[in-house]
Amino acid sequence: MLSNDLPGRAELVRRASELVPTLRKFATWNEENRRVHDDAVAALAEAGIFRLRTPQRYGGYECDTRTLVDVAAELARGDGSTAWTASVYWIPTWMASHFPDHVQDTVFASPDSLICGTLSPSAMAAPAEGGIVVNGKWGFITGALHSKWQAVIAVLIAPEAEPMPVLALVPTSDLHIVDDWHTAGLKGTGSVSTVAQDLFVPQDRFLPLGAVLQGQGVSHANQSSGIYQAPLLPVASASSVGVALGLARAALDAFTQRLADRKITYTNYTSQREAPITHLQLADAAMRVDEAQFHAHRLAALVDRKAAEQAPWTIHERVLARADMGAAVQRAREAVETLANASGGSSIYLDVPIQRIQRDIQALSLHALMHPNTNTELYGRLLSGLEPNTLYV
Repeated sequence: MLSNDLPGRAELVRRASELVPTLRKFATWNEENRRVHDDAVAALAEAGIFRLRTPQRYGGYECDTRTLVDVAAELARGDGSTAWTASVYWIPTWMASHFPDHVQDTVFASPDSLICGTLSPSAMAAPAEGGIVVNGKWGFITGALHSKWQAVIAVLIAPEAEPMPVLALVPTSDLHIVDDWHTAGLKGTGSVSTVAQDLFVPQDRFLPLGAVLQGQGVSHANQSSGIYQAPLLPVASASSVGVALGLARAALDAFTQRLADRKITYTNYTSQREAPITHLQLADAAMRVDEAQFHAHRLAALVDRKAAEQAPWTIHERVLARADMGAAVQRAREAVETLANASGGSSIYLDVPIQRIQRDIQALSLHALMHPNTNTELYGRLLSGLEPNTLYV
């Protein structure tokens, strides 16, 4: 049972670490069924994983960002899909905490409320009496199958007004789920598409997206909490980067566990650990994991420091947050690829974890927000004296 006292980072990381055997047990089931097993979701809830960014007044923990990174990294040692799903839930939970307090009373009726969401404005909205009507479709909705609420983005088209992207909270039961999640990596996340058809959203359940991107909500109760005042993109970056770090650590675990008993076929090496090439590969991968950890922790430290100061973010800090995330993902992916390439032909069997880890880190690194090239280019653009060419900073 969960204690009434707020757990510290060490306690939450310990809980996540204790979940690793359970998550590994369900990893194959998750892939085969393209969703996280209900028992794994229940185990995460029991450990308080879904409460990390829920406001304290609803039984949440309002954790610092470093805790998110370290918890996600532990979960990913067990299963990348489960870790990604948990980390994605933290982002719409943070977004929901910007809404009017009476709306939060409904959304956070349970401290373990699961909120899925997206940052893509792939729907349209029209004014209606008392609110708006939304039509459209959103893809890549991780965790939708277990969520009660979804944070959706739509472009509001109103007479005599500029088009305005809005963020709305809608019950997942009001959306149609399209079972289209057939992928090569992160298969167990259940990241299906959802569709709204003439869905009415009352006035108090949508906000201008621009305000939320800046961390400017309308909640009175959360005004004194620094974690809800940061810009959205650094928050989202730090929420998910731990999964990449954890997958790289999982690859190290998987590789070293097979090392002593695995020979190198068509050579005289009866144990792979005797080969100098293995020493080079393993050391290179381990150093890249360390580098991924450096960038992930520097990102978390920046977000937490700014939250503590409740100071305005500079454009350099915003872009550096994305650059650190991209660098962490790149180093983690390189570590996994080195170890996967050194794992031999037997590693292609589905019961050998490293093949799944490799597919998961590849899928994660292709995410529009996580992609190393996109984030590195953005940072280089700023260093060249140019303005960012995106609103997502």
